[in-house]
Amino acid sequence: MWKTIEGSTGRLIQLCIGYFVFYVITGVSVKYFLGIGMPDMQYLVYSTIGGNLIALLIVLSLKWYRLQSNKIINFIGINIPEEYLYIIPSGICTAIVIPTTTLMYSLPISVMVAMVIMRGSVIIISRLIDAIQIRQGILKKRVYMEENIAVVFALLAVAINLFFANGSGGFDFIYNTAAVVILTSYIIAYFIRIYIMNYYKNTRGKGIKQDNKGFFAVEQIAATITMIFIGVIFYNSQELFGWQSKQITEFIGAFHTPSSLWEYAIIAGTAFGAVAFFSVFIFMFKGRTATFAGLVNRLTSLIAGTASTLLVFYFFGGKFPSPEDWISLIFILISVAFISKAEKKRISELKALKEISDIPEN
Repeated sequence: MWKTIEGSTGRLIQLCIGYFVFYVITGVSVKYFLGIGMPDMQYLVYSTIGGNLIALLIVLSLKWYRLQSNKIINFIGINIPEEYLYIIPSGICTAIVIPTTTLMYSLPISVMVAMVIMRGSVIIISRLIDAIQIRQGILKKRVYMEENIAVVFALLAVAINLFFANGSGGFDFIYNTAAVVILTSYIIAYFIRIYIMNYYKNTRGKGIKQDNKGFFAVEQIAATITMIFIGVIFYNSQELFGWQSKQITEFIGAFHTPSSLWEYAIIAGTAFGAVAFFSVFIFMFKGRTATFAGLVNRLTSLIAGTASTLLVFYFFGGKFPSPEDWISLIFILISVAFISKAEKKRISELKALKEISDIPEN
C-alpha cells in the first residue's frame, strides 16, 4: 500500500487521485441519467440523498465528529468546542453550495458560462482569501509567484469557453432574477466556506492537531440538517406560499411521482458524497495556501470533466470533447506545471520549519 505522511506531496497526490476518480464517476452519472430523460431537479434530489447518506454513515460510524479543539467553551449552558461556532455556519453554506451547483445548469444560462463562473469564482475567491488573511495576520505564509502565475493560466483555462459562448446569449441570464439570486448565493456561500476552512487551518493552537476529519464531520452534519429544513420548506412551498416554478414542481414530483430509476440515482449519488470528502481535504490541505489548494481542487475537477466527457462519448454516444476543451486542457497543464514548482518550494519550507516530517515516503 502507498503509505504517505500527513502534509506531504504524496498524500496530496492520493487525495487528487481519489477526487479525480469519483468526480469522473459523478460526471458520467449526471450525463447518463439526464441523457435518459430524468429531470434535472429529480436527479439533484436523489443524488444529494445518496451523497449525504454515505457521508453521514462514515462520519457517524467512525465518530469523526469528536473534533480536536483549541478550547472548550460554554455556549447556552452546553460545553462545546469553540470551533463549532464557525464550522456550523460553514455547513449551512455547504447546504447552499450543493443545490445551487446543479441549479446553475437548469436555469437559462449557457452551460459553458456556468462552468466558467463556478470554477473561476473558486480560484479567484481562494486567492482573495489569502490576501485577506495575510493582511489580518492569520496566514503567516506568503503566496509564491508560481502560484500567482498558475492562477492566471487556470483562469485562462476556464475562460476559454467564453470565446465560444459570446454571441449565443450566454450572459442573458443577468436579466433573470432567479438565475442572479442562485449565482450570487453560490459565490457568497463558497466565499464564506473557504474563508472558514482556512481560518480553521491557520488558527490551530500549538500542539493541537489540524483535525480535518472532525471539521468535515461537523460541517456535514450541519449541512444535512440545513438541507432537510430547506427541503421541507420547498416541499410545502406551493401550498404555503403559492410558489410556482418548474424546479419546485420537479422537486415535489421526485417524491410524489418518483422516477423508475430513483434507487440507481441514489446509488450514483454516493460517488458525489465521496467527492465531498476529497474536495474538503484538498481545500484544507496542511501547510498550503488557499490559492494553492483552490487551484489543485479546480484543476483536478477540470481534468476529470474532460475525462468524463470522453467516457460518455465512447460508451454512451455523447459528444466528443470540443476544441475549446482541448485548448483549456493545454492551459490546465501549464498551470499544473507552475503549481508543481510551487509545491517543491513549499515542501522545502515546511520541512525547514519542521511542520511536516522529513521521513522519506513509502
